[in-house]
Amino acid sequence: MSDSRLPAHIEVGAIRRLVEGQGGFASVLYKGERDAGTILLLTIQNGVEAQLYERMPQMDGTRSWVPTSPKDVEKYHEFSDYCAKRHDLDPDLWILEADVADPARFIESLGALS
Repeated sequence: MSDSRLPAHIEVGAIRRLVEGQGGFASVLYKGERDAGTILLLTIQNGVEAQLYERMPQMDGTRSWVPTSPKDVEKYHEFSDYCAKRHDLDPDLWILEADVADPARFIESLGALS
């Protein structure tokens, strides 16, 4: 079975454009392997209610964005430590932050990129 995923840098660029097209702001926190890096997506709404997502393989062969770890804005250093440790374990990892008006709806809209 061949892997038909988009290269990571193209997917990250598409996510950033989608965020900005919806009036939000996106920033790359960690830049990973250009073609095959895993992408973590931190969604925030006006600087609060943050949630970290990772696209995970599903039983039917698709890949869906699933919440992996909530970010407590009051404990930013703990979240930063978590991201640094993940990146140390997987230097190919991308971490993208997206400040969007409706994070749940935004995550749903990413299904088209799968």
